Amino acid sequence: MTVEIKEAIIAGIIGGVIAGGLSMLANHFLVPFPQTSMDNTVGHGITGLVSGLLSGFIGVMVALKKAGNLRQS
Repeated sequence: MTVEIKEAIIAGIIGGVIAGGLSMLANHFLVPFPQTSMDNTVGHGITGLVSGLLSGFIGVMVALKKAGNLRQS
């Protein structure tokens, strides 16, 4: 299963943008005004971890879909 590097980069960018938006929304609504800097750090760490996992997952899923479409052609 070979996928062009360009397609993988595009899939990663799409996943990163979606995950960044989700992280922004989570920071705004779930951790809006942290009381201490430690609360702020933990909140950003958790949402950063989740957004990183989501961007990787979305990138892999888009790449697999494109690879499946190439196989059917």
